[in-house]
Amino acid sequence: MSTETEEGHDDHHHLPATEDWPQGFGEASWWPFVTAAGAAGIYVGVALFIVEGVVGPMAGPAAIAASVGLFLTGIYGWLYHAFVKKFWSRDTNESGIASMRWGMIAFLGSELGTFGAIFSYYFYFRAGPGWTLPSTTPDLISSLILANTAILIASSFTLHWAHVALRNDDRTNFIRGMGVTILFSVVFLGGQALEYYEFIEGSSFTWQEGIYGSAFFGLTGLHGLHVGLGAVILGFVLIRGLYGHYSADRHLSVSTASMYWHFVDAVWLFLVVVLYVGAGAA
Repeated sequence: MSTETEEGHDDHHHLPATEDWPQGFGEASWWPFVTAAGAAGIYVGVALFIVEGVVGPMAGPAAIAASVGLFLTGIYGWLYHAFVKKFWSRDTNESGIASMRWGMIAFLGSELGTFGAIFSYYFYFRAGPGWTLPSTTPDLISSLILANTAILIASSFTLHWAHVALRNDDRTNFIRGMGVTILFSVVFLGGQALEYYEFIEGSSFTWQEGIYGSAFFGLTGLHGLHVGLGAVILGFVLIRGLYGHYSADRHLSVSTASMYWHFVDAVWLFLVVVLYVGAGAA
């Protein structure tokens, strides 16, 4: 039988996944599985898009759209039942805080490995003989890419401002900073979509344009997916902030979300140097 602590909380912590949908088994949660299935489906959709001549032109985009929806649903269930539901009924201790932070560091390490593998693929082929840019390569250093980069860098500063405000118990500026950061992320994604449109429709530059085309769209697309995921995570943080879930002493998820967002911004800067500036100087 479980016992209660002096604060009246059950000291045998049970994951809220037992009340989750779809139903888990005992303490197990299905949400990580749902999230992983959605992520895997995105890769399947990309594969179907590549072989569109066999399966038809709509199979790939449809699979990608469905998988993104499944992935975001899994993220929602996972985050909600892990961090939001019964939030105030759970104690926070130093070991739990350390575990969460190290968990985020481990996750970012895996993300670094993913991006590093694709960059290594690009560097390997670029160092080979006969490297040339496709003839359809557009002007890479444009006002759009400069504005998009400035917006993403600014989002790191607004997020840091929001986090500092929260640590100072300034809830109003915390909400404002989070809102501006999410707005910047949406504008960035809109700018990237516009860039894709101009490149594909205006210059006929697509992912099929050799090694550089596949690396360009693969890396910028993967990064855009991470920005979209980051915007969803920051949206959860903002909603929780509006409900008063954070204080100067309780802001662990804000810290971990900030770590993720700053990582995404740093990857973008490296990507710009390698794929935009570096390729333009080739």
